[in-house]
Amino acid sequence: MIYSKFAVIGVGRYGATIARRLAEKGAQVFAFDPNEEKIEGIKDDVAFAVTLDATDLRALHTQNLHEMDAAVVAIGENFEATILTCVHLLDIGVKRVIARASGAHQRLILEKIGVQEILTPEDEVAYVVREKLFNPNIVSFLQLPDDHEIAEIRAPKGVVGRTLDSVGFRNKYEITLITIKREYEITRNGEDFIETHIIGVPKSDIEIKEKDTLVIFGEAKSVERFIEINESL
Repeated sequence: MIYSKFAVIGVGRYGATIARRLAEKGAQVFAFDPNEEKIEGIKDDVAFAVTLDATDLRALHTQNLHEMDAAVVAIGENFEATILTCVHLLDIGVKRVIARASGAHQRLILEKIGVQEILTPEDEVAYVVREKLFNPNIVSFLQLPDDHEIAEIRAPKGVVGRTLDSVGFRNKYEITLITIKREYEITRNGEDFIETHIIGVPKSDIEIKEKDTLVIFGEAKSVERFIEINESL
């Protein structure tokens, strides 16, 4: 499934870039910021832009944010406002709330209030955020020249339980499976742990498991097509 209706809360340089990247890819973007000048600067590039203080729950309730596929909180340096906004969005029932954490302390706080998707500094490139929003299966990716990429994706449900040979990565989807990252339960000193290991160069008869992460290479549109087809099965 490709998501297409997003709220971007906070349209400083970072938030505005995310909003424009999403709009360029055909998303319906709703931009919010308390600064009227910033809203004036973004309004011609998105579907909807309004001057609004996202820490005001009553103001948020007027915007039907529960209808959004996801909301990106890109407020900036005011972490207190980020926390309050995230709490409001979760209370309203927004399906996906994405926020930034500049360090381990901020990440812990966001996790404690229920934010499940947290961007770290290395994620703070607009096209990375855009791809993660459009394709929730994408864990991370490296953009390459000529619209190619190496992407780590959660195994779509349509390929779970199938062998690599039966999926037809190259013949059907024109992508290459580089390797698989797989979780293993390990017992050490009487305690159970989950460790992730790479399955070298996978053989064609290896069966894909539910929690596998597939590392694939190909054109961005081919990767997107692979995810979309196999998530809809």
